[in-house]
Amino acid sequence: MRAYLGFLLIRFGVLAAVLVALALLVLGVALALKRRGRLAEIRRYADPAARAALRAATRRLTDGPGRGGDRR
Repeated sequence: MRAYLGFLLIRFGVLAAVLVALALLVLGVALALKRRGRLAEIRRYADPAARAALRAATRRLTDGPGRGGDRR
């Protein structure tokens, strides 16, 4: 049991490290784009895609299982 808990702790640590690295990468890309003056242009292109993704996620969460959204 102790080995299993150690494995879970290591897995959590690796997951947290990956998330931190991903956040730092996104921040670095955003800063690089801001310095070059292209952040507003990228936002203009990414905004409709982000809105569509949020609408799809909202629709998926509010429909619930078995209400037309279940395509098995």
